[in-house]
Amino acid sequence: MTSDEQAVATLSHWLALESPTHDAAAINAMQDMILAEIANEPVTVERIPGRDGLGDCAVLHAGADNDRPAILVVTHVDTVHPVGTLAGALPVRRDGDRLYGPGAYDMKGGIYLALMAFRNAARLGAAIGRPIRFLLSPDEEIGSPTTRALVEDLGRRSSHVLVMEPARPGGAAVTARKGVGWFDVEVEGRPAHAGSRHQDGRSAIREAARQILKVEEMTDYDRGTTATVSQIGGGTAINVVPHQCRFAVDVRITNAAEGERMERAILGLEAMGPDVALRVGGGINRPAYERSEGVARLFETARAEATTLGFDLTEVPMVGGGSDGNFTAALGIPTLDGLGVDGDGAHTLDEYCLISSIEPRRRLVERLLQTL
Repeated sequence: MTSDEQAVATLSHWLALESPTHDAAAINAMQDMILAEIANEPVTVERIPGRDGLGDCAVLHAGADNDRPAILVVTHVDTVHPVGTLAGALPVRRDGDRLYGPGAYDMKGGIYLALMAFRNAARLGAAIGRPIRFLLSPDEEIGSPTTRALVEDLGRRSSHVLVMEPARPGGAAVTARKGVGWFDVEVEGRPAHAGSRHQDGRSAIREAARQILKVEEMTDYDRGTTATVSQIGGGTAINVVPHQCRFAVDVRITNAAEGERMERAILGLEAMGPDVALRVGGGINRPAYERSEGVARLFETARAEATTLGFDLTEVPMVGGGSDGNFTAALGIPTLDGLGVDGDGAHTLDEYCLISSIEPRRRLVERLLQTL
């Protein structure tokens, strides 16, 4: 069986197990399936029980057993697709060079190629010269609420971080990501009969509408900042002046200073109408991942290795979505993202990875684990 055939066979098996973030049993079953691939290898497995209703986390340890900073490989087993997607519009199937399925691109394909690279590096044992660690996170797709501290702790003990999020079109690596902020705004007004006592009411929806316009106007494309009201709900009945309304805000920023500015602006929202109250919570969930000198050097190292292996590695200097790489990059750890499979359709019903991208990118990750 060729390497591509083996990759398709293993990935098809993985893709047939749907693993949305909030299905802890499915996440744990996915962890079991992945860990079975390295069961007889010189790898130590640290299985961390899930909490807050989420699935388990796993950290794999290999390489030299010394006090040198490690090389950290970051992956996540959770996907955004709900159970039932396989039976509907996105079954596992191969169409030429494309392998379709929930999570094929984001990021089971990336887990596979990185795990094979890690396995081969682990077989070298102490010859690697430093520890290598491999993180299998259960909750990246919802902002890593139970694993952020672990990611940051592993990052602080690492010299370099390699993130297996999918490549950008054409196989480009990622050297910067926007930071992400999530906020909740609750508006409390006063209920009243919408017909006979309208003047006594204080509409929470009216106040929310005014606040929403203010928040949306914080978008500044020149700064690379966006503020999006992404969810809203409120009211009790059609004949009642609504006394409650709630909306959620998604913020994207390009640097730490802008994150602080936007956090102050949204947490500092004040009521515009009389006799209404605002409660605002949340903050910057993922700090901005900026292209530091360390990131630039790591990319140049990876680009040179790719050239030696016979392909070109380009970069995308800024993408809008966050990853666990945001956490390590913000700590000043050289972090290179987008090292997973090439393909397209993340979070859609047309998600696929390019089979031909798996082997060359596996070899690149393996070289980086051996030489950094």
